[in-house]
Amino acid sequence: MKLKVFHRTQYRYANPVHDSFNEARLQPTDNEEQQRQSFILKVLPSTRLTHYRDFYQNCVHLFELPRPHDELCVEVTSIVTTSNTPRLDLGARPASMEDLIRCAELDRCYDFLQPSDFVDMGPDIWRLALDVAQDESDTWQVAQRIMGYINREFRYQPNSTHVHSTMKEVMQLRAGVCQDFAHVMLGLCRVLKLPARYVSGYLYNGPAEQLKGTQASHAWVEVYIPSHGWIGLDPTNDRVVDGHYIKIGFGRSYGDIPPLRGTYRGTTERKLTVEVQVSLIDETATVGPALATA
Repeated sequence: MKLKVFHRTQYRYANPVHDSFNEARLQPTDNEEQQRQSFILKVLPSTRLTHYRDFYQNCVHLFELPRPHDELCVEVTSIVTTSNTPRLDLGARPASMEDLIRCAELDRCYDFLQPSDFVDMGPDIWRLALDVAQDESDTWQVAQRIMGYINREFRYQPNSTHVHSTMKEVMQLRAGVCQDFAHVMLGLCRVLKLPARYVSGYLYNGPAEQLKGTQASHAWVEVYIPSHGWIGLDPTNDRVVDGHYIKIGFGRSYGDIPPLRGTYRGTTERKLTVEVQVSLIDETATVGPALATA
């Protein structure tokens, strides 16, 4: 599938602010499942952009606005080709839970087995995870059971939480949005020693589909399946990640991969407006060789 993303974030301040320093993680990645065709990032007031790769190799754009301004607009237009073929069938049984023993020794897995400010791994989470797994012995099937449990037992309810809500708070509320569902799934997977990482991106909702979390930044989880690598699961929609998803990057939790983060001097009174549109350009487009990333 060939998809176009338009993402605009706009801040309006009650009084002029200054010394604004910002990071943007908005550039789609290139991998076997998707290819970035184009990416345009605009900032108003206009300023110089630089970029670097963070610890997890996500592309981070930097910009600063030292002079007074009463509005900040960050606008992104991306075109991405995605693969619509999931890497594993739902009924596959590729690896036993016993195969996860060595994952803690792997550099690519270690960070994604640990708790964090957003992800809880206490005894109550461990007991719940065991109940959800129900003695299932296959890693892929366990991950799907956890995904299905969250989708059934938690309400998708916009504005019920905020970007700093923790997994523990969401567990008590039993409601939230895609970010919250991803954090709950991270905790339930990791406590069973199943490596899981937080993914930030976008989700395309086709004309005949009723997917949640579209027309906004979306979040899901990738679990590590021995001999198959990282595979995406979306607990918000109880769905294996396919060509409807555009990946920006990943981290241990939301704190590692926020779309936009920054500081400034001045008033705290501001109005935030976010607009995201994901549209289909060509349903028959196929992914080619991965491009070299900037």
